[in-house]
Amino acid sequence: MRPEVKRTAVVAASVLVALAALPACAPDAPSGGALTFTPTPSTAPSASATPTPTPTARAEIPEDCREILTADVLAQLDGIPLNDPAFGASGPQPDGSLVCVWGDPAADTTGLVTRIGYMSRGPALDMLNELVADEGYTCYTPDGGTRCEKTWPNETYPVTDGRTLFWRDHILIDTTYSNLAPTGYTSAVVAGVFG
Repeated sequence: MRPEVKRTAVVAASVLVALAALPACAPDAPSGGALTFTPTPSTAPSASATPTPTPTARAEIPEDCREILTADVLAQLDGIPLNDPAFGASGPQPDGSLVCVWGDPAADTTGLVTRIGYMSRGPALDMLNELVADEGYTCYTPDGGTRCEKTWPNETYPVTDGRTLFWRDHILIDTTYSNLAPTGYTSAVVAGVFG
């Protein structure tokens, strides 16, 4: 083989080896796309939602709406029907989620609906940040997760409506309510789901 052909073959082989090695030097892409997440250690309300990772095993969604609540919260809900068929599908759902509907179908506005389902980190962060930016929700990071909430006056009745969301470990607890906000409700649900 002529020296110039041999030199060209060696250079070409070196370029191929270098190109093959480049992907090994590149940083790993974050899971779920290009977003990266930084946990917020503060428990004070903040202007943005940052789900906080926890090193615990994945929690399971319960199948009973009453067993996730404390005796005190259940006492506040005493006499209010749970999962009346008039409100549609409730209780354990085929996708593994749980829907809890507290309310009397004869009441015009008083009621509370909690949906507990799986949601991965990226979509959860996007949704919570959108609620902060577009709808004025307040978020903070208690109990190893991210909680966002907002209240507003009911458009028809002189009562308060609201929504509270809590995300942790790929589980979203989403509660909407009107004129029915038992003290400690969301904290009880969080403890009932995550222990």
